[in-house]
Amino acid sequence: MALIPATTRRCLVIHNPVAGQRHGGFLAATLAHLRAAGAEVEVRDTQARGDAEAFARLTAGSSWDLVVAAGGDGTINEVVNGLVGSAMPLAIVPLGTANVLASEIGLPRRPDAVAQAIAGGVPRPVTLGCATSALGTRHFILMAGIGFDAHVVRDVDTGLKRRFGKLAYVAEMVRQTRHFRFPAYDITVDGQPVTAASAVIANGRHYGGPWVITPQAGLGRESLALCLFRRRGLWNVTRYAVALALGLLPRLPDFDVVEGQVITVSGPAGDPVQGDGDILAALPVSLSLAPERLLLVHGPASDQA
Repeated sequence: MALIPATTRRCLVIHNPVAGQRHGGFLAATLAHLRAAGAEVEVRDTQARGDAEAFARLTAGSSWDLVVAAGGDGTINEVVNGLVGSAMPLAIVPLGTANVLASEIGLPRRPDAVAQAIAGGVPRPVTLGCATSALGTRHFILMAGIGFDAHVVRDVDTGLKRRFGKLAYVAEMVRQTRHFRFPAYDITVDGQPVTAASAVIANGRHYGGPWVITPQAGLGRESLALCLFRRRGLWNVTRYAVALALGLLPRLPDFDVVEGQVITVSGPAGDPVQGDGDILAALPVSLSLAPERLLLVHGPASDQA
């Protein structure tokens, strides 16, 4: 595959080395293709939580042409929060467990294709969601989750995640079934009340990797898609997960999608809210579209919005 020349493109790569451990030489191969296309590349490794956000924030007003987040969806989320309000474009090298954003923008999982997207891809404005709670205001690009999945994300063993990837989430799901109480959550969508066993507030179509949770959503839309899982209990969690994997979720009579601008959720105080695969808020929480947009680099042939 021929790369589009990028002789003027200067790239700051913010790399999570923990995510990169499970992906061998993927990043090295991608950067080799990128440099061969004429791009200037500098890599900064993160050492602790919050580093990726801090590195991204420091690029405002700099001479970099774009920031490249090399890691999983959590690393990308940190970089997104660091870039909010700036005109600095973002590109990605997917190195994580789920890589949901890569699925969302149709990014192939080959180093040469990723390098081509970075070298010659077009930055396009995409919408962001924001969640405001007692923990402050945090942004998300793909989704926020409330209920069983948020508890799994919060409590998953990071050591197992580094070694076994998605299997660590399966193990945590099994562990959660022993003590999770499956509470009901009170939700309002643009002032209209609903109740659900769990909910996903989607800004993108994908959830957990390549699976589509709602075709209605998309990074260019002017509303959030509230996905409501109506029934409580272990059997229903299992049923919803299988339906998602099989592409049958929209056919379930107890799964609904409602679009809205402002969504509030209350339930057990302090219950976690996950966003893009990391914890970003606690109940009660208010979620909405952010006034700022993010410039996201898509591949040259991508038709994703």
